[in-house]
Amino acid sequence: MDRDVEKTSTNSGTLGPERNDINFAPIQSPQATRTGSGASASILRCQSQNGYSCNPHTEPSDDEVEKDPFEVGWDGGDNDSLCPRSFHKMKKWVIVTIVSSGSLCVTAASSIYTSTYEQMEAEFGNSREVSILGLSLFVLGIGLGPMFLGPMSEFYGRRLIYLLSWALFVIWIIPQAVAKNIETVIVSRFLDGFAGSAFLAVSGGTVGDLFTANELQAPMLMFSLAPFVDPILLKSKAKQMRKETGDERWKAPNEKVQKSAISAIGRSLLRPFQLLIFEPMCLNLCIFTAIVLGILYLFFGAFHLVFGDVYGFNLWQTGCSFLGILVGMLLAACLDPLWHRTRSNLIGKLSEETGVEVNSQPEFRLPPAILGGIIVPVGIFMFAWSCYPWVHWIVPIIGSAIFGAGSFLAIVIGVDAYPQYAASALAANAFVRCVFAAAFPLFGNQMYTKLNNHWASSLLAFLTVAMMPFPYLFFRYGKRIRANSRFATS
Repeated sequence: MDRDVEKTSTNSGTLGPERNDINFAPIQSPQATRTGSGASASILRCQSQNGYSCNPHTEPSDDEVEKDPFEVGWDGGDNDSLCPRSFHKMKKWVIVTIVSSGSLCVTAASSIYTSTYEQMEAEFGNSREVSILGLSLFVLGIGLGPMFLGPMSEFYGRRLIYLLSWALFVIWIIPQAVAKNIETVIVSRFLDGFAGSAFLAVSGGTVGDLFTANELQAPMLMFSLAPFVDPILLKSKAKQMRKETGDERWKAPNEKVQKSAISAIGRSLLRPFQLLIFEPMCLNLCIFTAIVLGILYLFFGAFHLVFGDVYGFNLWQTGCSFLGILVGMLLAACLDPLWHRTRSNLIGKLSEETGVEVNSQPEFRLPPAILGGIIVPVGIFMFAWSCYPWVHWIVPIIGSAIFGAGSFLAIVIGVDAYPQYAASALAANAFVRCVFAAAFPLFGNQMYTKLNNHWASSLLAFLTVAMMPFPYLFFRYGKRIRANSRFATS
C-alpha cells in the first residue's frame, strides 16, 4: 500500500492515515479488522468497493490489527456452505456459462447492428454517419454502465442486477425493431448498451466469487475482478445472526465501511478519473488498449468498404471476412500456457535474485502485450497494402488475423499495479476503451474515402507504432514508476 496514503502503526495496532491531502491524495481506506479464525480476514482481503480493501502485499499480521469478535465471516473459510466457492463444480460452471452467454449476447448486439446500415438508410433516409452513431452510443453505454452498476451490485447483490439488467436489455431491443425513425433507434441503442453492460461489469466478479485465484489461473480480467467477493452474502448472514441472537453488534465487513449506494457510486465515478489524471502508467496502458479496440470497431465499417469495393463481396461474404480476426484471437488464446510459464519463470528469477520468496509483480503480465504491440501494426500494414484486386482476398484476411492475435495479446488491464483500487482501474480502462470504440467508427468512412484503403489503414498502423514502446517501458521501469505513485503498489 502506498506509504503516502496509509501506514501501519505497530505501537497502536491500528491503521491510520499519514497525511490528509484532499486535493490530490486518493480517498483513504477505512480501518481493517479481523476475526480470530482468519475467515473474515480472507473476505476483508478480497472485499473491494473501488478502494475499500486491504492491500494483500502489505497486510499486517493478526497481532497488529484490532480484532472484532462480532465481525461476520465464513465459517471454515471457503468451505462454508454459504460461500460460493464451496458450490459443486458443475453448479459453478453452469453459473459461469450463463453469465458468459449474457456477456456474449451484449457484445454481439454491439457489432451485429452494423449489418442493418443499408436497410435503415433505405427506410429512414439517413446518412451512414448517423447509422454508425447507433453503434457508437451502444458502446458508450457499455462504458458508462459499469461505473453505476458495479457499486450497486455490492449493495443489492449480483442476481438482482443481472435480472433487472437483462430484462431492460431485452426491452430496449423492442423499440429498435419497431422504430419508425432513426432517432428512436439511436436512443434505444444507448439505453440498451447501458443496461447490458451489467454482464460485462459484474460477470467477472461472479467468476471471482466462485473460484480461487489459483483456479482462475491466467485469465486476467477474471483474476483482477476477484476482489469483489460476496459482500451481500455476508451481509445476509450477519442480519440472520442479529435476528437469532438479538445482538446488534454482529456486522459484515462491508456494513462497517460503506455508508450508502450513492456515496459508493460517487467514488466509483471519481476515482477512475483520478487514476487517469495522476497515473501515467494507467493512462498510457488504457490509451494503448483503447486504440486497439477503437481500430477493431472501425474495421466493422472498413471491411464493408474494402472487401465490398475491392473484391465485390456481398453482405454475408463481408461478414465472413471477420472470421480472420476471430481465428487470430483464438490462436493467441492458445499461447496462454506459454505466458503463464513465462510469468512463473520471472517470479522464480526474482526470488533467486532477492533470496526470498516473492509474489508476482504487475510488470510480469506485460510480455504478451509487448509481443502484441509488435504484431498489431504488422497485421494492419499487411491488411493495408495487400487489398488490391489482383491480390487474393485471403492475404488481407491473414493480415486481419495477425491484427486479431495482436489485439488479444495487447489488451492489458493494469489492475495488478493498483490492488487496492482494482475496480477503479478496471472502470478507467473500460471507460477509455469504450470512448475510443465509440469515436473511431464515426470517422472511419470519411477517412477511407479521403485517404483510400491503403493509407487510411496505414494511418491506423502508425498510431499503434507510436504506442508500441509503452508495454516494454513499463515492463522495464514499472517498479520505479510505481515507487513514486500515490495509488500503485510500491
